[in-house]
Amino acid sequence: QVQLVESGGGLVQPGGSLRLSCAASGRPFSRYTMGWFRQTPGKEREFVAGINYTGANTYYADSVKGRFTISTDNAKNTVYLQMTSLDLKDTATYYCSLKDGVTTNCGSEYNYWGQGTPVTDYA
Repeated sequence: QVQLVESGGGLVQPGGSLRLSCAASGRPFSRYTMGWFRQTPGKEREFVAGINYTGANTYYADSVKGRFTISTDNAKNTVYLQMTSLDLKDTATYYCSLKDGVTTNCGSEYNYWGQGTPVTDYA
């Protein structure tokens, strides 16, 4: 059974940094993508970043390019999201996800989800 467990969320001031982690147990697919999405109340879940199973290919939403970095440590079965220059619009609950095959920005194509970790940017 696949489990994704996020950690690392919290309170941060504008301009600050956080690193989110997602520990994965179980790998149901031989070729897969790990993704990060975020959601605020009343809004749809939004793609943030994705990385393929080798770690060689990464993808970002335009809103986070140059500020966020996704990476993976396959030995630890963990994917990270390093977030810098955070501002109020980054406040959301961040979710780790896993899908079979190539990276997409469509949440409905992801098969497994973590429980989410909140990131709150406050002035």
